[in-house]
Amino acid sequence: MLIRVADLQLHRLEFNQEFQPGAIDFGSEVQQAGPLDSNGRAELIVEHRGHKHDIDDIRVVGKLDTVMEVGCARCLEPVRFRVNREFDLLYRPLGVDRRAEEVSISEADTEIGYYDGEGLLLEDVLREQVLLASPVKLICREECRGLCPQCGINLNLATCNCQQRSSDPRWAALSELKNKLQS
Repeated sequence: MLIRVADLQLHRLEFNQEFQPGAIDFGSEVQQAGPLDSNGRAELIVEHRGHKHDIDDIRVVGKLDTVMEVGCARCLEPVRFRVNREFDLLYRPLGVDRRAEEVSISEADTEIGYYDGEGLLLEDVLREQVLLASPVKLICREECRGLCPQCGINLNLATCNCQQRSSDPRWAALSELKNKLQS
């Protein structure tokens, strides 16, 4: 759904959209496991920057709810998690804050996104919010044993006959030092 500046100049836009899995591309690491429900509004905020210089900012306020799926950080089995998030975002036209010289930005400036052209896609806003809410690492359960480093078998489902390698010989000097300190 395209949120157009021209439409927002006439009236604010209310949205109540449901996106089925596959409708939004979240990349290869995260998959949508259920419908993504979103609702909220988009409105135009005109920012005055001097004589006859107005900037059309888009404010998007809403919430989303969905179930996502990632691979366990240890065994790669699918792990589901819920994303239920509210957001209040501000988008400016791309390039409006560009300056010739380097300048420092405030923390508030880091909260501003940018749109290019006539507006922005609601799907892009939702993708960003879901990815920001996704955990960096997630494990299927605390006692997950992971994968065998030699053969790759899931150690939660089966045992393997691989011999556990001794420690890396490059660490031998540190091991000797540790043994001396302990005795």
